[in-house]
Amino acid sequence: MLSEATEGRLAHLGVGVSRWSLVLFFIGFGLFKFTPQEAADVAPLMAHSPFLFWVNPLFGQQGGSDFIGVIELIFGVLIALRHFQPLLSAYGSLGAAGALLITQSFLFSTPGLDPQSADAGFLLKDLTLFGVALFVSSEAFGAARRRSAGS
Repeated sequence: MLSEATEGRLAHLGVGVSRWSLVLFFIGFGLFKFTPQEAADVAPLMAHSPFLFWVNPLFGQQGGSDFIGVIELIFGVLIALRHFQPLLSAYGSLGAAGALLITQSFLFSTPGLDPQSADAGFLLKDLTLFGVALFVSSEAFGAARRRSAGS
């Protein structure tokens, strides 16, 4: 058994690692969306998505990827604001969770995607990130409530 103090330190460390890995993920992949290679790679996923099918026809392949990149960057920045604006961070985390659910839908909507391929594995990891986004959102909502009660 661990002491309560050790449990608290582990929980604090776990929340921090979870939040900042999510921030780095969204900022890193958000920036990557501005590259022609990534735009070409995500175009077939978006074209068959029940949620994003309209993006590339509206903005073009690179513009559509840029659009998604901006959204990902916004979520990453909002999540990073946890210590300054926990409520914004909580909503950013919820937005990230929604984005991660959309990427999970690619597993079912992309024709010819081999479930055992590296592409499918890359998409499947978003299920874990979805859980992380919900977890850090809950923590940030709690921090916002405590801050509001202390005001």
